[in-house]
Amino acid sequence: MIRYLCHRLVYLTVSLVIASCIIFALIDILPGSPAEVILGTQATKSSVAVLNRHLGLDSSLYSQYLHWISGLTTLHLGNSYISGQPIAGEIASAAEVTFPLIGLAILLSLLIATILGVTGGISYRRKLGTIILGISQIGISFPSFVAAMLLIIIVGVKFQLLPTTGFSGWSQGIVGSLKSLVLPALALSIAEGCFLSRYIRSALIDVLNSNYYRTALAKGLTPVKALWRHGRRNIAVEVLTVSGMQIIALIVGAVIVESVFSLPGLGTLLITSIGNRDLSVIRDICFILSGFVLVMNLIVDIAYHIIDPRAFNDA
Repeated sequence: MIRYLCHRLVYLTVSLVIASCIIFALIDILPGSPAEVILGTQATKSSVAVLNRHLGLDSSLYSQYLHWISGLTTLHLGNSYISGQPIAGEIASAAEVTFPLIGLAILLSLLIATILGVTGGISYRRKLGTIILGISQIGISFPSFVAAMLLIIIVGVKFQLLPTTGFSGWSQGIVGSLKSLVLPALALSIAEGCFLSRYIRSALIDVLNSNYYRTALAKGLTPVKALWRHGRRNIAVEVLTVSGMQIIALIVGAVIVESVFSLPGLGTLLITSIGNRDLSVIRDICFILSGFVLVMNLIVDIAYHIIDPRAFNDA
């Protein structure tokens, strides 16, 4: 176990270094520069050059990369090229919206997946199972922004049950803040929950048709107890297998959904920074999101190996 953890931590470190190089290189080739945005279209080449020198953008790419990495490792991210505000504060404020949104979306997607997957698996030979399978297929085909618009129209505008725009802030109360995140999280979780439900359904059907499940029933266990004792591990393995892809999809979807619901999260900050060519903020957000994905995948991988210790033999 210790050897495996050390191996995965080395892999995580190498992945973060590679991700930082790719992010820095890709953002560097974006057209335009912060100096041109700050000074406007009427700026002269000499004034742009002076501002680039002041911002440190005239040094070599290697020097800029080392300066950026040293700032990340010490949590001194510097100031935004455009607003002049500390980047760490802007990202921290946006993260207070994005990460709870993603966490709530994960919980809702698991809830949707469990309800549809278990119901569809138990009744897969009946008409209800076919209906559940059709519902999950329709849910998968709904992009998050389409689900967001429908939820705004139906839940927010027609029935006025939940707020559709803005975020009150955690300092104004947890209940109000959570209400602001329910619809965005639901928009993110519908497609992901329906997608995951198909894996739960498939795993459950395999358990119901297995010899060890029949043996458990023959020994006098009820179907529910037999499933809980002998099926929950197989279902958990199926869920964890696709959890990494789910997390990536939720992060990508959050960038769009935050714009639809006018949430001041990392997605909104990223889009604004791209429009302003605020390269420092763009790099930091992309690296933080990449690091979040890698860390979550590491946690999922460790949980998978804990649930199925046989996987350690292949590691």
